[in-house]
Amino acid sequence: MSKILRGLVALSSVVVFGLALWVLHHALQQFSLADVQRALHRTPWPAIGISVLATILSYWALTGFDSLAAHYVGAKLPYRRIALASFISQAISHSTGFAALTGTSIRYRLYSNAGISAGDVARIVGFCALTFGLGAICVVTAAMLLEPRPVGIAVALHAGLVHNIGFAFLAALVAYAAVTAGGRRSLSFGRLQVTLPSWKMTGAQTLLAVIDLAFAAAALYLLLPPVAKPSFLAFLGLYAVAILAGVVSHVPGGLGVFEGLMVVMLPQLPPTQVLGSLVLYRAIYNLLPLVIAAASLGLIELLQRGRAFAATARWLGGTIEALSPSLFAAMALLGGAVLLWSGATPAVPIRLETLANILPLPIIEISHLAGSVVGVWLLLLARGLFRRLDGAYWLTCGLYSAGIVFSLLKGFDWEEASLMAILLVGLAPARRAFYRRASLIQQRFTLSWAAAIVTVVSGSIWLAMFSFQHHVYSRQMWWHFAFASEAPRALRASVAVAVVAGAYMLSRLLAPARQRARPADAHQLAQAKAIAMASPSADAQIALLGDKSFLFNPAGNAFLMYGVSGRSWVALGDPVGPRAEWPDLIWQFREMVDQVAGWPVFYQVSPQALPFYLDLGLSFAKLGEEARVHLDGFSLQGPTRSELRYGYKRAQKDGATFEVIPADAVPAVLDDLRAVSDEWLEKRHTREKGFSLGTFDPAYLGNFPCALVRRQDKIVAFANLWLSGDEEEIAIDLMRHTQDSGYGVMDYLFIEAMLWGQAQGYHWFSFGIAPLSGMRDNALAPLWNRVGAFLYRHGEDLYNFQGLRRYKEKFLPEWEPRFMASPGGLALPRVAADVAALISGGVKGLVTK
Repeated sequence: MSKILRGLVALSSVVVFGLALWVLHHALQQFSLADVQRALHRTPWPAIGISVLATILSYWALTGFDSLAAHYVGAKLPYRRIALASFISQAISHSTGFAALTGTSIRYRLYSNAGISAGDVARIVGFCALTFGLGAICVVTAAMLLEPRPVGIAVALHAGLVHNIGFAFLAALVAYAAVTAGGRRSLSFGRLQVTLPSWKMTGAQTLLAVIDLAFAAAALYLLLPPVAKPSFLAFLGLYAVAILAGVVSHVPGGLGVFEGLMVVMLPQLPPTQVLGSLVLYRAIYNLLPLVIAAASLGLIELLQRGRAFAATARWLGGTIEALSPSLFAAMALLGGAVLLWSGATPAVPIRLETLANILPLPIIEISHLAGSVVGVWLLLLARGLFRRLDGAYWLTCGLYSAGIVFSLLKGFDWEEASLMAILLVGLAPARRAFYRRASLIQQRFTLSWAAAIVTVVSGSIWLAMFSFQHHVYSRQMWWHFAFASEAPRALRASVAVAVVAGAYMLSRLLAPARQRARPADAHQLAQAKAIAMASPSADAQIALLGDKSFLFNPAGNAFLMYGVSGRSWVALGDPVGPRAEWPDLIWQFREMVDQVAGWPVFYQVSPQALPFYLDLGLSFAKLGEEARVHLDGFSLQGPTRSELRYGYKRAQKDGATFEVIPADAVPAVLDDLRAVSDEWLEKRHTREKGFSLGTFDPAYLGNFPCALVRRQDKIVAFANLWLSGDEEEIAIDLMRHTQDSGYGVMDYLFIEAMLWGQAQGYHWFSFGIAPLSGMRDNALAPLWNRVGAFLYRHGEDLYNFQGLRRYKEKFLPEWEPRFMASPGGLALPRVAADVAALISGGVKGLVTK
């Protein structure tokens, strides 16, 4: 989705919300908040209990959506894992309806953690959307055909027209069923081809969605006054229409849109009674599951830390870790909204009278204002929680604590205080989920987040206007302070909230965009060299090639190296520097790329860092495996080394000699090295590469020691050596030899280099990556793996994949996989082409070797 389209969607959600508030204002202008409260308190407890039961059954049915979807894409996951993830994601989705927190985002975090590809995640999301759509259309059709008169009254249409529309919907459903039953399994829309479920799956989808909608509608229907309400079937159709409208509006949680439509479509009931029932319904169907989800998350975090329960909670861990940012961000939005709405409504009179006898007026006034300010800051910090910022975690914990205190001091609102306590208990044990130490001030707001906050703040202001709509406003209200002065208090709080939210979001939205990638200058290269030379990973020294840009952390002790090709911003390897700095740098890179609407790509990353890239919502493609030889036990003895011994002795017999010259001695032999390199390139009809591969550049080679093989005092082979800073690892980068170098000269070079490294105290020797090595080719493997395995077996004309693996196997290495983390799905082929072009020096390099 383009930036312009995202902006239009965000703007439209605010406009639709404004229209919904306008509808509610006109419907309720003859009533007061007290009327709504009286209607709410008249709801019998048995009805509330049955409504809670209907809510439980609705969420149980929703777990079937994901279970069917997993079966549809062929993913084999235990139901308990699907059920837990479905409950948490649906609790967030129903409560916020916020695109950044729901839908594809949450499901991708869940299912990619279980090894499901991005393409299959997209199919799961589409399947769930189709399931809901089928159920909604079915119940609307049934209501129009069987109860056309009450539906007609609700939508202001003649019963006959409603009946005809119902038949049209029925025809569409029958046509769709016929397509699935007729054996046609796909539909084409231009280049897009959609695979249809079987007729059995379609039937299961429809039945499950109808059950879910029926229970969800029953949760509200039971709360309505028993007199004059329509039949349940008619109400079910109206409920489905209101839910669909809330989803399409992109307003968080359908807030205001759902309520406005329900008030309009139930004209036979007093608006205050409908609104009172809707408030209670929101508390039961939206608020209660979200609170339970947060409390469950905190409990699971505690269980995972206890030895006795670790095994029980282990299977929950991956799901919770994947969903925790979204859940806690939703909880912060909820907590902020509750505090704002509490500040916009009058306190319970008897409680306020009690406080007036205990506390001085300034304490109550300050607590009321501070409670609303705490609410708006919770809204603003929700994005920081979503981005896993540790500062957002600590501030949110502090704000929840402050919310408890201010809620009690401003009106003894124990309900709000209890909610803040539950949210705090849920968040506090999850400290390890918030590992980023980035600055909160540097976080820019997207338009969608801004729209969500504007919606909540606007709702609180409207609620204040409705609560005190019969109050006479004047300039003197600003300075009127008294225990019973509820309207001035709400007015001051509303203005403070609007000012804080508006000022902060404008400062973030108008913050200057980061500059595009620029080549590294001499100072940056020197800074990167110092960090890379001290790194325990020898391949960090590819940073000195001079063809990459650098992103340094604020402390200047870690960096990411990257290049740009097409829309792809490709970071090479894991961050270089202390491991504690990696998460922040990875997120910093992602946010920098987001500013220019690029694709973040992390190339040749290690398996140990995959959780960091998973948090960014990226998918993974295996590139191959790196061969590393443990030098502590390396020798040429034993039957497994016989081939190496033969080549080594043969090279010695032919007069080969070996030496390692220091970096400062390299310039003296550059002419000889260039002759070897030019002959090697000409023989293979190839050209220099770059980015992830070293090139023959005098300035680059002058940074490293060089291993030389001579015959009759002539250099016939060489390789520059990357030496890690703590004597952990040696790696070979640029390696070349002449055509007449002799038998086994490269075996000889590698063996001598390993023996030299062993004598110097190094522990590992890296032979680099064997591309496409270790790919699995079976029906359940991702498409990329199957293609890679096919190329590995049959692509010898393109590249010597198997031969390279067999050659490195002679040294009995340990193999460690390397991955590419990038956007998945249809973007993956373009990303792969961009990376190939970057390594080859452009598109020309791809076609000319």
